Amino acid sequence: MSALLTPPRDPVEQGPADARPFTSKALVLNASMEPLSVVPGRRALVLVLTGKADLVVGTGATVHSEHLQLDCPSVVQLRRYVRVPYRRRASLTRRGVFIRDEHRCQYCDAAAENIDHVHPRSRNGKHEWENVVAACTRCNSRKGNRTPAEAGMRLARAPFAPKAAFWMVVAVGRVKPEWELFLGDAVGDRPASVSGRSDLGYH
Repeated sequence: MSALLTPPRDPVEQGPADARPFTSKALVLNASMEPLSVVPGRRALVLVLTGKADLVVGTGATVHSEHLQLDCPSVVQLRRYVRVPYRRRASLTRRGVFIRDEHRCQYCDAAAENIDHVHPRSRNGKHEWENVVAACTRCNSRKGNRTPAEAGMRLARAPFAPKAAFWMVVAVGRVKPEWELFLGDAVGDRPASVSGRSDLGYH
């Protein structure tokens, strides 16, 4: 077993380049099946080889040497539970806002270039997920230091706080299709519309 602690010498990788362990990323699940982290494919392979994790989903590629052949991991599950600090929500970042809002202006659906505080910070608006949206330069300038209602503008949907695991989506930038089962709700529920908030200009 000690020979399996490191990847085999001169391994031959077969399959698409982005599915190989030395160029790809893998999602690590806790023993409870909750998403824990994203690691290089090589690290995920070592976790499986050392018996610290089980392969859940492969990439479709394989790595092999003279005496070993394994599926390249895309999702692995730890065999022992790792306790992590409880996080109620993901940290607010500009990149995170763009990803949550799908890089679209929340006022006109054009490509987003800025972030906008729905209730202006100069008027005691908070810098939090529920008060920040992606916006294009034109809409951001048009709104200025006003609420959407005051500017005669409407938001496509109310801004919301993604779930704690959303930071992984931000970190990798692109979620692999096979990860969606485990990370599909990381962004949280996307409200199509919200009533009773006419003061801020929500639909």
